[in-house]
Amino acid sequence: MGTLRVVLDTNILLSGIAYPTSIPGKILAAWRHGSLEVLLSDYILAELRRVLPRLSHRHGLTEMEMDDLVDILAIQAEVIVPIPGNEPTLRDLNDQPVLDTLLAALKTSGADYLITGDKDLLAPSVHYHYPVIAPAAFWGKHGAI
Repeated sequence: MGTLRVVLDTNILLSGIAYPTSIPGKILAAWRHGSLEVLLSDYILAELRRVLPRLSHRHGLTEMEMDDLVDILAIQAEVIVPIPGNEPTLRDLNDQPVLDTLLAALKTSGADYLITGDKDLLAPSVHYHYPVIAPAAFWGKHGAI
């Protein structure tokens, strides 16, 4: 099996940046070391750019450093265009673009998982149909990559 290819939800990126020793931090480190390939969309990158300043007390980055960080992530990741979908079981419609990113990744790029901490995306109704996994479950399964 080749390198795992994953879509990272914004909450994983945020947690990994703000808490480098957390499991999301370890997932980002695995990406940095080339053990994981990450797929993102402009939606996820824009959401990260919007929310990152709220955690500045944790990561201590300036506005320019945050912009640079998002730009670097965009370069390091494979940025894909979401395939618009309509998942009737989603409890939070704001999660649809993230799921749409996974749909595009599955169809065009061979993604293995969407890693997220979002309870609505991890709900059985969604989880049953798509390869959505929590960071701890992912790390428990693939932590030695």
